[in-house]
Amino acid sequence: MATISDVASMAGVSTATVSRALNGKSTVDPELAARVFAAAEELGYSPNGPARNLRRQEAAVLALIISDVENPFFTAIARGVEDVAQAVGYSVVLCNSDESGDKERRYIDVAIQERVAGVILSPTSTTTNTKRLTDRGMPVVAVDRPLPDDEHDMVLVDTRMAAKEAAAHLFAQGYEQVGCITGPAGVRTADDRLAGYRDAVRSAKKRSSARLVRRTEYKAAGAKAATVGLMSQDDPPDALLVANSSMVIGVLEALDELGKQVGRDVGVVAFDDVSWAKLVDPPLSVVAQPAYEIGTVAAQLLLARIADSDRAATTTTLSARLIERGSSSRA
Repeated sequence: MATISDVASMAGVSTATVSRALNGKSTVDPELAARVFAAAEELGYSPNGPARNLRRQEAAVLALIISDVENPFFTAIARGVEDVAQAVGYSVVLCNSDESGDKERRYIDVAIQERVAGVILSPTSTTTNTKRLTDRGMPVVAVDRPLPDDEHDMVLVDTRMAAKEAAAHLFAQGYEQVGCITGPAGVRTADDRLAGYRDAVRSAKKRSSARLVRRTEYKAAGAKAATVGLMSQDDPPDALLVANSSMVIGVLEALDELGKQVGRDVGVVAFDDVSWAKLVDPPLSVVAQPAYEIGTVAAQLLLARIADSDRAATTTTLSARLIERGSSSRA
């Protein structure tokens, strides 16, 4: 069985550097840390978890509380978190809040009871109560949706700008009445995507109309009903901006049942570049968010916070990009 000395020898560093790197210390040069991780993986080295936990008085476990385990966006975040955590000897417990504040609170209580090393959280709302965690000195990093104060590390995406660019793309393609199907009020991502859509409407000098907007749960069923409602109007939209990949399944199903040709009759752009987006006919135009990167950055921030609780909180805002495909082109 490999020892810490073996890892140090292969990486060309001291055993102290190995220890600091594998414990997520921010003082280790990134190049040295990468050499340590590579050597540890090649040798199959696993830190002495029980002994380390006795020193820390905590489990070498991170809790990841996400909003919807069925949404590929969140599972990609989870993969990013796990890859970083596993490289330094941490395990990850995945918790699905299912957009329920009550479930989220219960998982936070479990994290406290199990003395996890830290929590990565996709808040169910802007009023999420993380005070129980911070009161106990437990590190927290928010992903996708911000917490209402600046005391926590956060990893976000500028989805307002991304939504504006997506809606502007639909107007540029010649669609005149672009509608928006977004998530529940009070969920920051849903609010931001609606705001970005409205920014694009103003920039295109189009008249804003509440009848072109629907808010529903971040699920296919709600989006399907919303699409039927929008398209049943006397003057329906000829294009739709859809707030996530789960919702667009319902949108596409509704349009098919209504006999509407995607692209020709109704342009569609949806958030998140899921694996099947290129397989539908026509291929789906998407706003691709860096979900895996969100997870890796969040895990790195959490490990740095575990190593140094006094470091200043940071907010990392990543960019999304529009991928144009056939669903948003009348050609």
